[in-house]
Amino acid sequence: MTDQIEYMHQSIAQSVSDHGIDTLFGLVGDANLFIASHFVSACGGTLVPAAHEGGTVLMALAYTQVTGKVGVATVTQGPGLTNCVTALREGVVGRRPMILLCGDTPVTAPLHMQNIDQREVVKATGAGFELVKSPETASRDVATAFYRARKEKRPIVVNIPSDMMWAEAKHQTVVFATPEAPTVITEGSIHEEALGMIASAKRPLILAGAGAVAAKDNLIALSERLEAPLATTLKGTGLFKGHPNNIGYFGTLSTAGAYDVIGVSDCVIVFGALMHILTTDRGELLKGKRVIQVNNYTSDVGRFYQPDATLIADAAQTADNFLYWLNEAEVAPSGFAKELPLHDISVHPKGDPAKSTQGFINLEYALDRLNETLPEDRIMLTDGGRYITEVWCRVNVPDPNSFHMSDNFAAIGQGMQQAIGAAHGAPNRPVVLFMGDGGFMMGGINEFNTAVRTNRDLIVIICNDSAYGAEHIQMLDRKMDPKLTEFDWPSFRDVANSLGGQGVEVTSPEDLETAIEAINARTGPIIVELKLDPNNVPRMRI
Repeated sequence: MTDQIEYMHQSIAQSVSDHGIDTLFGLVGDANLFIASHFVSACGGTLVPAAHEGGTVLMALAYTQVTGKVGVATVTQGPGLTNCVTALREGVVGRRPMILLCGDTPVTAPLHMQNIDQREVVKATGAGFELVKSPETASRDVATAFYRARKEKRPIVVNIPSDMMWAEAKHQTVVFATPEAPTVITEGSIHEEALGMIASAKRPLILAGAGAVAAKDNLIALSERLEAPLATTLKGTGLFKGHPNNIGYFGTLSTAGAYDVIGVSDCVIVFGALMHILTTDRGELLKGKRVIQVNNYTSDVGRFYQPDATLIADAAQTADNFLYWLNEAEVAPSGFAKELPLHDISVHPKGDPAKSTQGFINLEYALDRLNETLPEDRIMLTDGGRYITEVWCRVNVPDPNSFHMSDNFAAIGQGMQQAIGAAHGAPNRPVVLFMGDGGFMMGGINEFNTAVRTNRDLIVIICNDSAYGAEHIQMLDRKMDPKLTEFDWPSFRDVANSLGGQGVEVTSPEDLETAIEAINARTGPIIVELKLDPNNVPRMRI
């Protein structure tokens, strides 16, 4: 293979393949065309052709999260890169390691019409920038980008001057090992102080975030020993589902019953969570409580809330260590979990189909019914919008790794692209995407056909209130005319059919049953349009 590679674009494509990557998300132009071509024709890779450059990055981000690999996308120079700015920022905020192979204008053509300082564009997003410095260093530069993506947990843009693409290059296979941070438990005074808080607590509660998913069994063991309720952040959704100590979400998504339990707790032991404003309900949920935060990374502690004790340590080992010392000291169980109601307080009250007004479906009822009937092994994604918190509270997932947010940057219109990336990362599982009408028109409509073209098993539920809902509510609250927030969209059912997929419109509980039948009989991507009354959609739980 080495002897056959003669040009730099070939070496770059082979370098991506050397890292075990067989899927490339891309939109080709004259500054990246040859890399993509060689990746497919000579490296045996697959190119997923997106309709918009930003879509390539978003697809790669979701592919990263689903597979655990470093997702790779490619775009061309100038506007090809500027069209990726929001998507790159999404990856930075979501802390997703991925690579963007980006062509650049020739260094010998400073007046090229697509010339822009690409380094400065990338820096503005917070992503990393890695320049291919020469044909001789190309494979090493790509390897450095992969290393940085994993280590820095953010997108890295590999900038490739297009006038080097056909420069002669002798390929060298370069793959850098990424050292793993050692799992540790803490010792000394801070550890003893944390143990003292736990041992003296009358009503301790355990909270787990995304960073503690692998420690599920260890946290359950600690919970059972302490007789402490279990809760999760949004990104830990479903971690303790079915356990009798589970109270569901901790934060603004909590049920009324969970709020009551949190309110009377006196010590919260936090594993792998950032403790941001929504998890803590702007700090209100932690008032008067001792808070112990366990996290692998110093940078994750104290960004939003200052705990009483901070342990930079592995969640599983720390939970086991707490358990050991509690047993050694013969600390009595708290009995707090025995105070929990016998019914499941993690579940929100069911929606009422009778609340569906003429021409519209009640959102809570529709979500509850879809939760019962959607494929159980689903991967679920959500776009942004006012409907979103009801989805989080009512639609379950098999495990936290099957749930993905597409709006870490609070930008709507990124869900379809990430759903497609997830579907390529897990081709044997159905992907369910919930999005709003504004998000679909902004970014979903131009990529739904990509799902059709690439034959993905994608179920899209559009919550269509014909408005930008959050803004609609603000206008009504201030007794202003909300017409500027309302839109007369086309029929999304008809749009789905015209783009090669299947569409179903839901305006009543009876229509919903027809849609469920269509979902079960689907042969390709399907859109289910839930028609909602813009004046009767639940407010966001934030």
